[in-house]
Amino acid sequence: MNTKNPNSVYKIRFSDCDLLGHLNNARYIDYFMNAREDHLNDFYNLKLTDFYQKGIAWVVSGHEIAYLRAAVYDEIVSIASTLLLAEADGLHVELIMTDENQNHIKAIMRTKFTPINPKTGRKELHPTEFMEWAKTIENTSVGKVKNLQDRIKELRTIQKAKETV
Repeated sequence: MNTKNPNSVYKIRFSDCDLLGHLNNARYIDYFMNAREDHLNDFYNLKLTDFYQKGIAWVVSGHEIAYLRAAVYDEIVSIASTLLLAEADGLHVELIMTDENQNHIKAIMRTKFTPINPKTGRKELHPTEFMEWAKTIENTSVGKVKNLQDRIKELRTIQKAKETV
């Protein structure tokens, strides 16, 4: 089990597609967010409701997404997620959707989650205990890539190398 880069598979549903059978652009975000929640639960045994009850929640403070290939109705896709950087005031997560065999990248998204107190709705820093744990799953090898376009180039280079083997 890869705990720094968990992935799981999902089926593209008809109700999530446009008239041409392509996954609607806004729905990619839903698939990515659902996958990350599944990964937290399935790979780390973390439930967002448990944190909420402890007074910790997160809001999305930004997304950056690139659509590289259409995901289509009834297709099985693989979604991987990784924690790029854990900071006291936010978490930076990368999510990648590929075809089921992980041969073609469909989309890549980077999201920043900001911790808040759910009772006050105000931004708060992550507790020390949480930060200590988060640092254990931080994927520092990916985090060295500066921006999304550089990351896409890197992933395409890796993909080409796989194809030549």
